[in-house]
Amino acid sequence: MKLISYVLPIHNEYGNIELLHNTLSKVLKERASDYKFEIIYVNDGSTDNSLSKLQTVLEQDDRVSIINFARNFGHQMAVTAGLDNAKGDAVIIMDSDLQDPPSVSLELIKQWEAGFDVVYAQRRTRKDSLFKRATASTFYWVLQKLAEIQIPRDTGDFRLIDRKVVDALNEFREHNRFLRGLVSYVGFKQTAVLFDRDERNSGTTSYPLSKMLKFAADGILSFSAFPLKLMSRIGYLISALSFIGIIYAILVKILDPHTVVPGWTFIVIAILLVGGMQLIMLGLLGSYISRIYTESQNRPLYIIESIKRPK
Repeated sequence: MKLISYVLPIHNEYGNIELLHNTLSKVLKERASDYKFEIIYVNDGSTDNSLSKLQTVLEQDDRVSIINFARNFGHQMAVTAGLDNAKGDAVIIMDSDLQDPPSVSLELIKQWEAGFDVVYAQRRTRKDSLFKRATASTFYWVLQKLAEIQIPRDTGDFRLIDRKVVDALNEFREHNRFLRGLVSYVGFKQTAVLFDRDERNSGTTSYPLSKMLKFAADGILSFSAFPLKLMSRIGYLISALSFIGIIYAILVKILDPHTVVPGWTFIVIAILLVGGMQLIMLGLLGSYISRIYTESQNRPLYIIESIKRPK
């Protein structure tokens, strides 16, 4: 029998763990005669009692393993650790807040059985706030315009990936990780399964606005050099506008010198405009350089305090 691994990152999900595991267990019973399963929970530095709740689940279910981080390293690193340790012929990545319905994972398995190497769950509807929906829509629009690869719209990390895809992904050890982009980058045969995303069952999101912005930056900067190209284009535009301004000032000086006002206002505005654009472009350049610096340090992606497996 083939083995299917479930990877579930956990960060302060105490109120969700029991219901999540019970729901997943009921779902897996439908395919228990066809596959073996392992369930890998990655505790990403939770500050509530998530780890103790996971320990209880481990004692009750011999399919469960717990990877416990030494501190919070972030959602993408937690998923990475799960992929590094998963032994399955296929791996299903799923969030732990029950917004990703476990029942949908069976649809992913069916498509895998049909011959697809990557089956990603694509959101048909989502029960999020208007702000979250608007920012997500904007992010995917920008990503599609700028990214050098095609990343499916309205998808998260909820997906099934075949063992050969997992092995390919594990070769990528970059620190500013955008896994759904990496999955698109490696290729293989991919398809979508549409689903309706539920509301969070309990707790609060681990992705406040600041983390959402960083995650968006990781997605764009990791798969597009367009911001760097944009810097030079803006420079050309400002140079062209400056040249037009010079021609205009000369013509006014020659044709109607009495209307000329001392140009300190124009000079100050021009200096501030150019200076502001320079700072913006330096900031974009700095974002790429900081990523180079992070990679050059070659630090581990995450640090594991303990791994608990069934006895």
